[in-house]
Amino acid sequence: MLNDALTSRTQSQLGQIFLCRGCCCGQTQRGMSDVPVERIKAVWKAEKLNRSIQLTVSGCLGPCDLPNVVLVLTPNGAEWLANVSGDALYETLIDWSRACHAEGRLLPLPAAFDGHRLERFLPGGAT
Repeated sequence: MLNDALTSRTQSQLGQIFLCRGCCCGQTQRGMSDVPVERIKAVWKAEKLNRSIQLTVSGCLGPCDLPNVVLVLTPNGAEWLANVSGDALYETLIDWSRACHAEGRLLPLPAAFDGHRLERFLPGGAT
């Protein structure tokens, strides 16, 4: 962390999950798989998971050719996931957040997401 970086006095979380709900993600009327935002938000609220893992429902995160994008942001970096669909994967994301919350520490993302990892940007900023 930079010595002159700002810190929040009100909350300090282990990480943050961004669920894309932009132009493609979760748009079932366009043939995309559902993103169960309301169910996930209800779990976060009921179990107070925001104390450990902040949940943010965002606009388009891109890339739109690989819909249902999830960004997991932690002090270790950004983990981009794509084509996240089906109740089982979203339940795995919820369970991971619950486990991090219960342990009070960041745990590795489950192997269920290995096939969904996305190399979002060009390596080393190459063009």
